Amino acid sequence: MRISFTEHPASVGETYFGHLFSALTFCSTIAIALFVCLVHAFFPFFFEKTGSEMLMRLTDDMAHNRDKGSADVSDVRAK
Repeated sequence: MRISFTEHPASVGETYFGHLFSALTFCSTIAIALFVCLVHAFFPFFFEKTGSEMLMRLTDDMAHNRDKGSADVSDVRAK
């Protein structure tokens, strides 16, 4: 089994550290959304739409980054 720290980041058009930062940013957003949803579960009048809006924005950001990364990789392959 071969482990590569750069193969997957390169496949999405990122460096290792760029991918690390991006993944940690997504992780922190998910952690905050988790907290918001937990508070909403006990107090339904708090954060009525916040958790779902955060997750929808995160999903959009992930799809945008994936599309951008795919375009970057194909640009590199074309050269």
